[in-house]
Amino acid sequence: MTRALPTTEAAAAAELDRLAREIAHHNRLYHTDDAPEISDADYDALVRRNAAIEAAFPALVRDDSPTRLIGAAPAGHLAKVAHARPMMSLDNGFSDDDVRDFIGRVRRFLKLAADADVVLTAEPKIDGLSCSLRYEDRRLVRALTRGDGAVGEDVTANVLTIPERDIPRTLPADAPPVFEVRGEIYMEKAAFAALNARLAAEADATGKVARQFANPRNAAAGSLRQKDAAVTAGRPLRFLMHGWGEASAVPGATQAEVVATLGRWGFPVAEQFQRCDGVEAALGVYRAIEAQRADLAFDIDGVVYKVDRLDWQERLGSIGRAPRWALAHKFPAERAQTTLERIDIQVGRTGKLTPVARLEPVTVGGVVVSNATLHNADEIARLGVREGDRVVLQRAGDVIPQIVENLTRDAPGEPYRFPTECPACGSSAVREEGQVDIRCTGGLVCPAQRVERLRHFASRHALDIDGLGATHIEAFVADGLLTQPADIFRLTRDDLLARERWAAVSADNLVAAIDAKRTPPLDRFLFALGIRHVGEITARDLARRYRSWDALSAAIATAGALRAATQPTPAEPERKFAQRRDKAVVEAIGVAGIGPEVANALLDFFDEPHNREALDDLFAAGVAPSDIVHETRTSQVSGKTVVFTGTLETMSRDEAKAQAESLGARVAGSVSARTDLLVAGPGAGSKLKKAADLGVAVVDESGWAAIVAAAAD
Repeated sequence: MTRALPTTEAAAAAELDRLAREIAHHNRLYHTDDAPEISDADYDALVRRNAAIEAAFPALVRDDSPTRLIGAAPAGHLAKVAHARPMMSLDNGFSDDDVRDFIGRVRRFLKLAADADVVLTAEPKIDGLSCSLRYEDRRLVRALTRGDGAVGEDVTANVLTIPERDIPRTLPADAPPVFEVRGEIYMEKAAFAALNARLAAEADATGKVARQFANPRNAAAGSLRQKDAAVTAGRPLRFLMHGWGEASAVPGATQAEVVATLGRWGFPVAEQFQRCDGVEAALGVYRAIEAQRADLAFDIDGVVYKVDRLDWQERLGSIGRAPRWALAHKFPAERAQTTLERIDIQVGRTGKLTPVARLEPVTVGGVVVSNATLHNADEIARLGVREGDRVVLQRAGDVIPQIVENLTRDAPGEPYRFPTECPACGSSAVREEGQVDIRCTGGLVCPAQRVERLRHFASRHALDIDGLGATHIEAFVADGLLTQPADIFRLTRDDLLARERWAAVSADNLVAAIDAKRTPPLDRFLFALGIRHVGEITARDLARRYRSWDALSAAIATAGALRAATQPTPAEPERKFAQRRDKAVVEAIGVAGIGPEVANALLDFFDEPHNREALDDLFAAGVAPSDIVHETRTSQVSGKTVVFTGTLETMSRDEAKAQAESLGARVAGSVSARTDLLVAGPGAGSKLKKAADLGVAVVDESGWAAIVAAAAD
């Protein structure tokens, strides 16, 4: 049943805000992290809901509406480059009627007769990573991922490792001077299975935990985004062409003609590509491709239709993030019934508890499935699943299979009880206010989080132990040398020399580097503990307020006792009680900028006995946080919030941050109404615009240098 739309503007605005956050979260997981949590159908349902609310309340449509955005902004180590022409997304259809409606819209827009045939092309919608190949003077000069449609990641070096049978390095003499070929980077199913088998074998040989990909799409995306092109070269990537971008001339008057020309130039074209005289012919191609789906060498999740005539495409144009002349007709999700044999709780490296359904193996879409994600405690409650229930399993677009229905939820039995203790270490597992995830609070001692916590503890912005990087930490943990932070300070020269490939000089250097960090500054030590929501800035604010470990510990103990002692009054609503209790805790901590979320995370960390034991062990190993906090000078930015953006030409971002903090300023990562000053270098973008909208003062790098110089006088 379709859920009713909000009836008031306030309710509509609230739901649009929630949808924007949820859609942005899933965009990031799919386009940036290559780790989707939901199926394409579920994602499309969110976007359709957003569009329906906007249609009912047009005054609430924003420039950054999910209906206008494509993909996700690129993030990571790869260079960011603007597309000459946007890489647009496609509208989706899920039924024959959706396709007929699409043709009807085309006819009405072009003012064609109601029964006029519209010639289409149809081709399989391959499940890969979109890529644009730019040729100038008929030579391949650049390859970009889709990114957010406007800006992509430069993957030229990696694309050049893909064989020329798929990606020609040069175009023939009849090609125009500038031409962008667009298509999908993908990995065939057999090659994907072989890659995972190879990664598992390599892990077994080295004693490491195997890093395997969830599906061919993730494998292709992860392989293409490698920092080292040599890694990409060892991955079996392919390319399939489906269109073009900027072109100084287009070699044809129809989609089919241009595709045929690109095939002649050497680009792979889907064997199933067809020109269809009308909608019924196109639907026939859809059903034929759907029947072949399981036997294809690569994964597909639908069929793409495009209006064949390019002059009609030009007239139709686009709306929002998608062209009016194309439609992706998605396949229905593949489903099967099976038995949920047990629910296991996995603890992630950041402490998140994730329930996983262990299933009686069943074949779904040609793949044997024995595990499915249950996401979180709320999803278990929504489905009402228990061990032994009969369930409906769905696998769509090679997203991790998920349970969509419980066939025996009305059968007698006790509901599943989500654990209140971490199964890995026994520490308390808590859900933060307003959050869906339940997390382990035993950050310092939880074995599931061990490598990540130790890596963070020794990292550059925490204790900054030179020479103790992630590789050594993983090896030391695997050998049992490290289990918690105190073990770092018990490492000896003999421990290291007993290991392969450790020379006396290297061992002495690491031991000396560790000894040099036995009295870390209070703020760095606090940040190193990895307390949830306590970043560098918050740690520094706490250190400046209390100035010693003893004073900070006493304040946290007082706040913790206050939280425990605060009880609801008769008939007091739970929300009102929580607000009253949180207000008291925040006032007890007494640090500007620290609200209920951070304050409660602090108390949860120190309430956990395992964490207190680990701290005592650190102190017993000779670690003593220094009472000396960064000294600051009085300046015109003392007590103010500063944001840096753009390219800084005379110093690194870390140096600028340290300068600001030495002047008594607080450095933030984003512009808000609380920002006092924006320092904008070349290339400043959205932050500069937002500062102007909010009336925030802006200086360039030379203006910042003048502020620093004035404080030194």
